[in-house]
Amino acid sequence: MNTTRQTHLAAVSSIVVKLGTQLLSNKQTNLDESVLATMANQVAELRRKKITVTLVSSGAIASGLGELGLTKRPTDLAQLQAVAAVGQRRLMDHWATAFAPHKIPVAQILITRHDIDLRNRFLNLRNTLLAAHEMGAVPIINENDTVSTDELVKITFGDNDILAASVAHALRADLLVLLSVVDGLLDSSGNSVRLVRSIEEARQLVRDEKSGQGKGGMDSKLNAAKMVTDAGECMVVADGRTENVLLRLMGGEEIGTLFIPADATHKLPSRSRWIGSVRPVGKIVVDAGACAALVEKKKSLLPAGIVGVEGEFDSGDVVAITAADGKTIARGLSNYSAADIRRIAGKKTQEVRTLLAEAAYDEVVHRDNLVID
Repeated sequence: MNTTRQTHLAAVSSIVVKLGTQLLSNKQTNLDESVLATMANQVAELRRKKITVTLVSSGAIASGLGELGLTKRPTDLAQLQAVAAVGQRRLMDHWATAFAPHKIPVAQILITRHDIDLRNRFLNLRNTLLAAHEMGAVPIINENDTVSTDELVKITFGDNDILAASVAHALRADLLVLLSVVDGLLDSSGNSVRLVRSIEEARQLVRDEKSGQGKGGMDSKLNAAKMVTDAGECMVVADGRTENVLLRLMGGEEIGTLFIPADATHKLPSRSRWIGSVRPVGKIVVDAGACAALVEKKKSLLPAGIVGVEGEFDSGDVVAITAADGKTIARGLSNYSAADIRRIAGKKTQEVRTLLAEAAYDEVVHRDNLVID
């Protein structure tokens, strides 16, 4: 057993497990029932060890292809959504069958990006997941491909990797496990990297390895890893075909790639995790002094450091904060609308108070509502 893994995984009590499309499919693109049965056996064992498990399951479109006798993924949006609608029902049938021997019910939860982006829906998602666990069911989450046109076309969730990280944020899970058909992150020689402390260093190793069925690849997994480790939690990428992979991972075996946070003692609160999951609706461009104040001194964003605004947004919306070169340095909840920020950009506090009177805030984004990228 690996000491580092034991240190980071020994106290895990809640995990989110994402299963990729390739893992759940056989060579004929049909759903592989044996994989689901194996996973159900392992989840049941983890539950007996008092570890809560939430599943994020790809495979609806792959299931639909098999059910409809199609050999390739349609390019027409309406047809693709129809395939997902057929396949999602089939996918849940198989999950229910897999868990039936353990007398464990399953709870289907389909979500879209809006369920993450909107605070009230994000909180409702968390409450539903927690209630499902309390009632003894295993939540099985998938992207709602039948209505999520932007996800199907723009692939904003990235083969459920980012979705899984967002679910981990909602639950404040201790560990995210992404199961695919590769043994973690590979180095330039094709060997598995067992431990990652720096996401930026890991990005140098990423290859373009998206599959024909899946939508992600290692790059989306690294984006998920950044979300999770920035929150102070761990993530593992492993080959789901490895025998008893979940049980062995939780036992401390050196399987796959373990991503660990820079500071495991500093865990982000729930509100900050939500801010880190949301797609910003606009941008605030700041000068070098403001960048240093935000990143190095952990200060709030003041009007004086703002040099530009992009997009239209309202007070309370999540915005990206970028440097002059376009690099995103943070995101946070804006106290002002885009129109008001344009009025006060570059001005000192007293000038802002004169302009806006009672509507004035000293901070455009308060430190407590700010997450550094």
